[in-house]
Amino acid sequence: MSATDLQGMPRVGILGGGQLGRMLALAAVPLGVKVSIYQAKPSGAVDDFDHVFTGDWRDAEALEKFLEGCTVVTLENEWADLSVLAPMCEARGIPLWPARQTMTWIRDKIVQKRHAEASGLPLAPFDAANSAEEIAAIVERLGLPLVLKSPTHGYDGYGTATAKTLEEAIAAHERLAREGQSLVEAHVPFIRELSVLVARRPGGETVSYPVVWTVQEDHRCVAVELPAPSPDEVQARAQALAVRAAEAFEHVGIMAVELFECADGSLYFNELAPRPHNSGHFTIEACESSQFDNHLRAILDWPLGSPRPRARSAVMLNILGDEDGRESRPERLREALCVEGAHIHVYGKRESRPARKMGHITAVSDDLETSRRRAQSALERIMEP
Repeated sequence: MSATDLQGMPRVGILGGGQLGRMLALAAVPLGVKVSIYQAKPSGAVDDFDHVFTGDWRDAEALEKFLEGCTVVTLENEWADLSVLAPMCEARGIPLWPARQTMTWIRDKIVQKRHAEASGLPLAPFDAANSAEEIAAIVERLGLPLVLKSPTHGYDGYGTATAKTLEEAIAAHERLAREGQSLVEAHVPFIRELSVLVARRPGGETVSYPVVWTVQEDHRCVAVELPAPSPDEVQARAQALAVRAAEAFEHVGIMAVELFECADGSLYFNELAPRPHNSGHFTIEACESSQFDNHLRAILDWPLGSPRPRARSAVMLNILGDEDGRESRPERLREALCVEGAHIHVYGKRESRPARKMGHITAVSDDLETSRRRAQSALERIMEP
């Protein structure tokens, strides 16, 4: 099936109906690209779109309806079960990007680390633990502190813990292990965390976005800043390392590569996301082509858009749910919209929970301090009691 079917324009099937699926569908509109969305359960983020299907990832009948008319299929998260869908795509000649092999290397973080190591990417020592006894042996070998992660389904800080003692490491393993196994990493004494987006077409053509600083609290990204404060030489190496990672994992689409920067300028591969990413939301307003635009271009094998910034600085802040279950209300939104240079995105989720991403704010300007001030001012107005 060609990518010019359906009256000359393609239909992209999106696996996942969260905010990333929403923003990807919105990016398809100016291109004239049609979309179908498949979600395991509704969140509310894509309620306003037509051609939304809800069903189990292994429901062949529901997937059959979803695939009708699709010229390519992509995903908004790593957790969609492809065991039924991938063979169906192959039988119908519908490209699935990222490919099943890429997802096999990425979905499990232990497998991801091993493939990154085999590909020669620089990363901290790590191991997989299956018991408290193995945790003790890893502590003996790698020392403390350690970072422990769930191999699968970890996101937004969920599924990650730092352990400063053996007892904390064992407790974290017992809490985070999947099927009895956890990923254990040596702590990297980094000075900041960086993220680089890379868009890659099936033939290998790539573009890389400017390096951004992802400000973290409790293993959760709270802000993204452009430009990153890293030296130009470090940023150039970070972009080159991100491209190497995209090539090593044979990725097609947009990929976010997260890195640690150390005081001596050395860089360590942390992990990657084979899809649009929270650290790339700034590109909607701040770059000539957004991460969502270039993801669509890449999976359709269309010419990639320019990642060049349109502004000298940008700051993105997440709008998170809190303990009171607060979310943006019209009166708060109106107040926030009064902030010059602040762009507000509300995801339309039905339920607000503590630390759940309900939206984001991007502020752009000619200098970083102004962007910070604008983004923070808009966020405070959104979150006022």
